[in-house]
Amino acid sequence: MADKTLLELKSVSKHFQVKSGVLKAVNDVSLTIYKGETLGLVGESGCGKTTLGRTLVKLYQNDEGSILYKGKDIWSYNRRENLAYHKNVQIIYQDPYASLNPLHVVRQSISEGLEIHHLYKGKKRNDRVLELLDMVGLNQEHANRFPHEFSGGQRQRIGIARALAVEPELIICDEPVSALDVSIQAQIVNLIMRLQKEMGLSYLFITHDLSLVKQISDRIAVMYLGSIVELAPAQSLYEHHYHPYTSALLSAIPIPDPVVEKHRRRILLSGDVPNPINLDGGCSFRSRCPKATERCAAERPQLREITPAHFVACHHAD
Repeated sequence: MADKTLLELKSVSKHFQVKSGVLKAVNDVSLTIYKGETLGLVGESGCGKTTLGRTLVKLYQNDEGSILYKGKDIWSYNRRENLAYHKNVQIIYQDPYASLNPLHVVRQSISEGLEIHHLYKGKKRNDRVLELLDMVGLNQEHANRFPHEFSGGQRQRIGIARALAVEPELIICDEPVSALDVSIQAQIVNLIMRLQKEMGLSYLFITHDLSLVKQISDRIAVMYLGSIVELAPAQSLYEHHYHPYTSALLSAIPIPDPVVEKHRRRILLSGDVPNPINLDGGCSFRSRCPKATERCAAERPQLREITPAHFVACHHAD
């Protein structure tokens, strides 16, 4: 798979200095995203998923480690290379309304990227905007409307069209359906999956919904307090999960069978979530883990391969 590597993270960390110390929002994360795949990134709210996504599009600069796009560190780029990177790596935000300029009509929002990257001119640029609207299931007359005139689902379609405008290779999908009604979520997910097949896109799909990420992901990374605790092919993760945190998350997924749902056992985590500021060198999950030992307090577990392509950061996984 080395020849298909698109984006590679090597021990990436992002810290924020706060009044009471250092908040390690992303802590020593190593991941690889391959061409044409969907890598799902799941975890509780506040675990660092969005911070990681924004670091990948250079809204934040990582404090440690390196991010390699096609083998070259993204922070070593010259102006031309930096512009090309922003063309090839786009993001779809969680809140479709906040991500759109309320003073711009849709035509302006979508064509802004085309102008920055000098793609299409005059009538061809306008035709491209109309083509993108059609691609995401909107009408041509929508091009002259403002964001407040659309529903949440329609605004997210505009956000998708804007990300697609510059013909990227990788799209960071930051909780793209969590702000939408359940009835609309499936439509947006189906649209994202269809576009991937048609355009050969790669996705980093950030979400807290494990039932959703199973349907769309090739591989899944589970994040806890800034660190990846389990990484595996989607089917493997659901059938054979090794980290106690992953087990607890999966046990919370509702099953649409009332008989099975009534009798199945949910894993309820006890203990307190540790303060993410000034974390020590031990396992950050140990205060909630039923398997925790003295070793967990003294030594931070590293990702290791338990079975082929299945990695777990736990001293007791086997």
